[in-house]
Amino acid sequence: MSKDAFIHKVLPGPPGGSLLFVLHGTGGDESQLVSLGRDLAPQATIISPRGDVSEQGAARFFRRTGEGVYDMHDLARATGKMAEFVKAHVEAATPSAVLGLGYSNGANILASLVFEAPDLFDASVLMHPLIPFEPEVKGSLAGRQILVTAGRRDPICPPNLTARLEAYLRADGADVTVEWHEGGHEVRPNEIEAARRLFAGVVQGV
Repeated sequence: MSKDAFIHKVLPGPPGGSLLFVLHGTGGDESQLVSLGRDLAPQATIISPRGDVSEQGAARFFRRTGEGVYDMHDLARATGKMAEFVKAHVEAATPSAVLGLGYSNGANILASLVFEAPDLFDASVLMHPLIPFEPEVKGSLAGRQILVTAGRRDPICPPNLTARLEAYLRADGADVTVEWHEGGHEVRPNEIEAARRLFAGVVQGV
């Protein structure tokens, strides 16, 4: 396992506090969500990796062959690599809680991590994920808190697939909340506030 498997940025928090992994969207980088992470979890150490795949110069965490059409072999590769990266940082820090936040492509790799390693994150925020396949969860999500945020007019992530993802997660025992807004793929204030509430509750043990 390597803490340096990805180019990444670390914003330190108090020793023994929570770790928050933030995962950017297509075309973002390791700086995109750091300030949002600090806003949502002020006492956490923020770890932000950069996707290692380039799509015409835009950084991503895994390859795709078209809009909403994933290279499932590369998704499996990326998920395994990210799981090792997260585990290495968790083992080094022994945090009080492990949190995840992903937007768009970052939400998709985070969701894949949740399916692959259900015990890795105490709480996860999936902002505008698109999961066009039926996931196989390798374990139980009982006791794990997951917030999914979505736009009812999102042209990239259709609402019916958001509802299907919610059903998959709930069926595997996760404590799932879905926060909607009436717009598209953009992040709106109600999503940010819902994420802040979730992380605050986990950190405070509520």
